[in-house]
Amino acid sequence: MPWVLLVLSAFLEAVWASALAASDGLSRPLPAALFGVAIVLSMLGLARAARSIPMSTAYAVWTGLGAALTVAWAMAFGEEQASVAKALLIAGIVGSVVGLKLVGHPEPVRPRRADGGESPGAGGSS
Repeated sequence: MPWVLLVLSAFLEAVWASALAASDGLSRPLPAALFGVAIVLSMLGLARAARSIPMSTAYAVWTGLGAALTVAWAMAFGEEQASVAKALLIAGIVGSVVGLKLVGHPEPVRPRRADGGESPGAGGSS
């Protein structure tokens, strides 16, 4: 479930990036409102997914997929010129994200306090 949430959050990253571009510097109300809602939901989803997925991996996936989806959207709607090279590079990003999912992650290393106990809030989900 955290991976599904992370992918949905990456999709919302592409939504807010596209809405930001369409808002003309946040001067157009509808795209500006869509930007605001999408960025908040995207960040909340990233934060929630990072409770189970290491932040370094979650952030790499979130930014990578978000960027790939943003470029793909722009190419699909003629806002950016499509090319084979861009398509291959986007495929490389998506392949890297799949690779990060497949290699998984071991249990996080939990920092120790000076007295030998675990630091509060350290590690994965609570």
